[in-house]
Amino acid sequence: MGQLRHSVADEHTTPERPDNRGRGDIHLSARMRVNDDDAGFLVRIRNVSAGGLMAELPYPLPPDSAVQIKLTGLGWVAGRVVWQTEGRTGIAFEQPIDVALVQETTGAIH
Repeated sequence: MGQLRHSVADEHTTPERPDNRGRGDIHLSARMRVNDDDAGFLVRIRNVSAGGLMAELPYPLPPDSAVQIKLTGLGWVAGRVVWQTEGRTGIAFEQPIDVALVQETTGAIH
């Protein structure tokens, strides 16, 4: 899991120094839910890659919690909480996503 953790968020990535894993800074809101029948709650996504994302949550979730994130262009994407610190949470996706679909529909990835 250490590898997933590192690939989900890297504090040293900036728009001026792009990440070679296809992750980009992004600033958009999305819905996250813990149960399939739950309407979810709003989160702010800070970066996204094919393997996961970093988001600001209104409250912490237990480590290894199964979650779903509704991403523009993809719908609900399943993942797990892999780390949390100072209001930010790393989510590893169960299956890789096509970041280009999110990028095309939001235009928010730099």
